Amino acid sequence: MSSNPWAGRFAGNMAASMAAYTESLAVDARMIAEDIWGSQVHALMLHRCGHLDDAALATILHWLERARADHERGSFVMRAELEDVHMNVETYLIQGAGAEFGGRLHAARSRNDQVLTDCRLYVRARLLSVEDALLELATTTLALAAQHTRTVMPGYTHSQHAQPITAGYWLSAHVAGWLRDLRRLQAAYRNLNTSPLGACALAGTDLRTDREYSARLLGFDAVLEHALDATSARDFLAEALSALTLLMVALSRLGEELVWFSSHEFGLLELADAFTSGSSIMPQKKNPDCAELTRGKAGRVIGDLVQLLTVLKSVSLGYSRDLQEDKPPVWDALDQVHGALRVLTGALGSITLRPERMRAMVDANFATATQLANWLVAARDVPFRQAHEIVGRLVGEFTRQGCTLTATAEVVAQLAGAGIAASAAEVAAVLDPLQGVERQASQGGPAPGETARLIAGYQTALAAARADWRQRVTAVSAARDETARLVAAALSR
Repeated sequence: MSSNPWAGRFAGNMAASMAAYTESLAVDARMIAEDIWGSQVHALMLHRCGHLDDAALATILHWLERARADHERGSFVMRAELEDVHMNVETYLIQGAGAEFGGRLHAARSRNDQVLTDCRLYVRARLLSVEDALLELATTTLALAAQHTRTVMPGYTHSQHAQPITAGYWLSAHVAGWLRDLRRLQAAYRNLNTSPLGACALAGTDLRTDREYSARLLGFDAVLEHALDATSARDFLAEALSALTLLMVALSRLGEELVWFSSHEFGLLELADAFTSGSSIMPQKKNPDCAELTRGKAGRVIGDLVQLLTVLKSVSLGYSRDLQEDKPPVWDALDQVHGALRVLTGALGSITLRPERMRAMVDANFATATQLANWLVAARDVPFRQAHEIVGRLVGEFTRQGCTLTATAEVVAQLAGAGIAASAAEVAAVLDPLQGVERQASQGGPAPGETARLIAGYQTALAAARADWRQRVTAVSAARDETARLVAAALSR
């Protein structure tokens, strides 16, 4: 028997160059565990529907278990001439069980629904790993934020000093965004967790099947019913990759800030040695490579999404070989995002913040100017636009003089010149950065109490997300265990 499943139609062999061009083993070898699991379930379904007797089922499951054991010990040999992981597993089965038994497994199944089943199972498992890593990063970041709700630092707009905030407020803002990333990952998971198995090539089969049974044993939430849609759909990959891309962009923004803030010019924080590197020529260097690589790899993941969408945009319903190119960008994005999450968790878990430098930066560049303008509105009933102009002129004059708003007496004098009476003590309290932050108690603002409330809410949300994640992990594990139990029962008969 030829190793090619379509050999009966062809009189000649495929050219070596064509075989090399079309093989996908380097990509889909990752899915061997999922392919074996799906094949076990398909065999159990065929037996349930009367297409395999007890002896055929036991023989097939015996050799699939052998394949699983060989894979787990690293001794399963993949042969490139067999084109993909699916034919490698099936050929292993047929060589072990014989064509009489092994050749029966592919009834009521096409490689079209088989590969999509494997792919959904694999991406499902990897998304769970990404969610787990993101939960760890968010938890680590919130723990750090909770320690610094009163650590004043400059906030930035346009990469320029804006208003005082706190380190806890800055860090918790990243977590607020990551919670949306978690929800996107959860939504992608639920949309992909439907079973295409039994859709066959595009139109189902005239053999008796039980797709609900197969879906349950594979831990899917439901059957993807329409067979043509089931074998054509790749939106589950695009949705997962979109969620991964948005997450990686968010991580890149954090990476950008870590690069800035760890520089000598900023000096707001220091990354641990374990997450930096040095220079081959400059002995003094300590480079924030974990953050820089996250920025760079974000571009790579964005490219993955564009690559996938470009492959999908012109493929009509029904399988086309273009779709062999759907998995490489998804695999790459899963790898890069998961790696970034792990490294950034380590970096933030070992980071050293510099509160003294943060406070000095706040005092150095008029970050409290808005506090002064707001005080004129609240305490002296000055219209905001007039208050803005008064403080703007004051800042302009101080810039020319080379002094800052810490020069309380000069501030009092400038205000007096604008017809505003104020004592030095009053002005000092208004311009104190921490007191100013404490007054920023509007909903979602940086006041320590409000930041603590936000952090507590995010911790609750993370706990709920962790519980949801754990529930899905348990459901997948239960499906695996049920499959294993049925396999063991069939082998013992």
